[in-house]
Amino acid sequence: MSSSAMTGRAPSGTSPVTADDLALAVRLALAALREAPPAAWEEKAGSLEWDRWETVEHLSDDLFAYAVQLGPAVPPMDGDVPFLWQSRRTGGPANAIHADRAAGPDGLLQVLDASGALLVAMVRTTPSSTRAHHVFGASDPEGFAAMGIVETLVHTYDLTRGLGLVWSPPADLCARVLARLFPDAPETTDPWPTLLWATGRAALGERPRQTAWRWDGTPRTRA
Repeated sequence: MSSSAMTGRAPSGTSPVTADDLALAVRLALAALREAPPAAWEEKAGSLEWDRWETVEHLSDDLFAYAVQLGPAVPPMDGDVPFLWQSRRTGGPANAIHADRAAGPDGLLQVLDASGALLVAMVRTTPSSTRAHHVFGASDPEGFAAMGIVETLVHTYDLTRGLGLVWSPPADLCARVLARLFPDAPETTDPWPTLLWATGRAALGERPRQTAWRWDGTPRTRA
């Protein structure tokens, strides 16, 4: 384990993850996904067992869930806010958020847009001293923003695979979320491939693809 992970300190010179970073990630994801052909939404998303429609619902649900963890006057420290999460089919994602299929892909992406905006607003308005439960470590608003960015970037990767769509998020954005959530990740490799490796999506040079991974959401201090 690196010294940054042991002390809870972010690498020297690393700037914090912000609500603007999250808003950018969601905006870029929406722009990429609007290029998907209508028939693509029923096909599997990358290596996931969900189709692309279900994967966008799952991503929307992640963003919503992170936002509501920060919402109560006394945020929960022992579990999630108890919305009802349920799957619509065996093997499908268990969500509180489901999009109306009658609204089509445009409606699905509007659900993603709205869920992202909800988390952006909560990150902007919640005091930085706030802490709330997450299974990977109780976190602060910056941490939940970083989690939302990682979910957005890697699930958009899942969604765009096989469609011939370009998806290459900004290196500085990837570097900030790596520093915030994956303090033991390599620092000498390109940030986007490193983030894909850190989230079990791809190999990184001689490092094999990971079959198990997790981030560390606990707050960081900065010199």
